[in-house]
Amino acid sequence: MSIRTILFDLDGTLIDTNELIIESFKHTFKEHLNEDYSREDILQFMGPPLRDSFEKVNPNGVEDMVATYRKHNLANHDLYVKSYDGVFETIQALHEKGYQMAIVTTKIRETALKGLELTHLDQFFDVVIGLDDVQNAKPDPEPVLKGMKALGGEPETTIMIGDNSHDIHAGQNAEMKTAGVAWSAKGKEFMEALNPDYILDHISDLLTIVEE
Repeated sequence: MSIRTILFDLDGTLIDTNELIIESFKHTFKEHLNEDYSREDILQFMGPPLRDSFEKVNPNGVEDMVATYRKHNLANHDLYVKSYDGVFETIQALHEKGYQMAIVTTKIRETALKGLELTHLDQFFDVVIGLDDVQNAKPDPEPVLKGMKALGGEPETTIMIGDNSHDIHAGQNAEMKTAGVAWSAKGKEFMEALNPDYILDHISDLLTIVEE
């Protein structure tokens, strides 16, 4: 069966927020723990919900750290965020071909919409599933199934695309097809090891995959 419904993670998949995320984590760790974390140290925290990440390092200060992170992230958002090469053109082409598309992210909805608007991708997505729209974040299948159902899709004709383990595992747990992006901050080999159905070397590869 061919693909009709396409679910996308946002950060690190369609829009390049890696530097913004890293700088926000660095700022937060410095302010609350007075520690300087390296870029490599921070990669482990990218992907899960913020509370899960901060719980690992400071269980008693999670809410304050989340507030600091979000304040820095929003204040610096437009300085860093841009879409990856070919993303706008590919999403536009998929939209024109009539594919049903949604964003499924571990960001809160308001911040996700900000990124979509900045990169002019908001016109192509009527459905955005944020962290505040679900009880259980990825890798639980709840967010991807919610996005799929909002579009009237079925698992056998849906694909989930992302840059992290949480995205691929959520899609696999929902019994839909999955694709990992080679431009993940964690590297192509990391994505391949998750055994997605496809690896995208460039976002335009998706145009070929959905027509198989």
